[in-house]
Amino acid sequence: MSDTVRRGADRASRLARAAALSGTSGKVCPADLATRLLEAIIEPGDRVTIEGDNQKQADFLASALAKVDPARVHDLHMVQSVLALPDHLAVFERGIANRLDFSYAGPQSRKLAELVAANAVRIGAIHTYLELYARMLVDLTPQVALVVADKADRDGNLYTGPNTEDTPTITEAAAFRGGIVVAQVNEIVDRLPRVDVPGDWVDVVVPSPKPYLIDPLFTRDPAKIRNENVLMAMMAIAAIYEPYQVRRLNHGIGYATAAIELILPTYAAQRGLKGKIARHFVLNPHPTLIPAIEAGFVDSVYCFGSELGMERYVSNHADIFPVGADGNLRSNRALAQVAGQYACDLFIGGTLQIDPQGNSSTATKGRITGFGGAPNMGADPRGRRHDSPTWLRAGQEAGESLRGRKLVVQMVQTHQPNAAPSFVERLDAFDLAASAGFALPPVMIYGDDVTHVVTERGVANLLRCRSPQEREAALRAVAGDTEFGRRQSSETSDSLRSRGIVMFPSDLGIDVNTATRDWLVAKSIDDIVTASGGLYVPPAKFRRAIVTHT
Repeated sequence: MSDTVRRGADRASRLARAAALSGTSGKVCPADLATRLLEAIIEPGDRVTIEGDNQKQADFLASALAKVDPARVHDLHMVQSVLALPDHLAVFERGIANRLDFSYAGPQSRKLAELVAANAVRIGAIHTYLELYARMLVDLTPQVALVVADKADRDGNLYTGPNTEDTPTITEAAAFRGGIVVAQVNEIVDRLPRVDVPGDWVDVVVPSPKPYLIDPLFTRDPAKIRNENVLMAMMAIAAIYEPYQVRRLNHGIGYATAAIELILPTYAAQRGLKGKIARHFVLNPHPTLIPAIEAGFVDSVYCFGSELGMERYVSNHADIFPVGADGNLRSNRALAQVAGQYACDLFIGGTLQIDPQGNSSTATKGRITGFGGAPNMGADPRGRRHDSPTWLRAGQEAGESLRGRKLVVQMVQTHQPNAAPSFVERLDAFDLAASAGFALPPVMIYGDDVTHVVTERGVANLLRCRSPQEREAALRAVAGDTEFGRRQSSETSDSLRSRGIVMFPSDLGIDVNTATRDWLVAKSIDDIVTASGGLYVPPAKFRRAIVTHT
């Protein structure tokens, strides 16, 4: 029997068990039978994926899986982007699953570390998003995929609305290799606004008792942006965005990058940079980007996912965002990862630790956080062949003769909010690798990809360094009042400044005393609502937030 025939027979028997359970030839399974459905279609040792990325979660199906009988369903190999919910780890605690390949586990990072230490979880690898999707198509193809969408019709066609995200990628990986696809949906309708996933890719639809969970992960309250964040944002614009003419970019969700968005209409405009920088973003629809859009700085935004509360604003800006004929955003996490890697000239993000070689990681003691998409976008894409002024200049500064370079910027304060130093002599990731049995330490962004590091102390331009010793000295020069920084003499730092490798605020014409929140075009969530013309509707937790500054 060929492998194709075998897969077909296996799929048919699983679907027959599902049909016998629901008592119908249709695709709709009642919510109260969800756990029994999973017991019917999942077999011991299966690879199973649950959609749960940075934002939307197939939370009802995750809960149903965590309730299956471990005597019937066990030894599962979970292949999923993000572990965000307690139920994502409950399957390991109950003995339902024992193997894991994933990308990010921020909310569950400490618990995951505990389970690994207790040998309840065997981690194959911590992947980037693109890496995991790629392996789903090759050697980690799921036998069962549990996905989530906004609406479905009775033929199984799915409408994802603004939050398409991972759904088509996960579904396709399973559907075209004989897998079973189960979709959790908020409601079943007779006619969909648009079809985001065709029904012949979907086997079972489960209407959830309540709408799927979605977290406004990419919303930053301007009231929490501090003066040092503004200072770092000003330095990033003056030292990187302006001289390199950065027009296509992706950045993270820290307060310093939110500050960049909020000083584009003030500080960047004052420097005459409107129309010259930050025109094309690969980015979720950040509320803090609204004032820059309204000021005419932004030409386009391609999105990984949506953002809770931004639906009306995005729908009214089809000239900026990818909006369908139905009037809603169409996002795509996999394609946005590709765009962030190959179509952007700059990635600017943050980290928890940086070592003397410039390697960075979010894996620290007692936490297995993972990376998400940062390593995809925070890496120089050596397959790139199209040029741009940014790419060419970065390559020239690095001494490249045949190719350019992508700008990869780490923007981090010298101390974390818990007072732990951000610059260390040795990453915790090395100890984690030893304890978890990894072949290599989980480095998020390798130092040789990093072109600039920005702290509240200054900017280190690593492109201009010509030796590992110079790179290390440049990092120590911007490490501030840390043990890492104090190991270097002021004379060495001054020498680097004279050569333009290190730039302090005064070297960039920035008066630290004037680098304050006054530059922010919006200083509160209410200011963003006003800038949106009332189209942005903040989630409840942001409407309740009141922050004062001294």
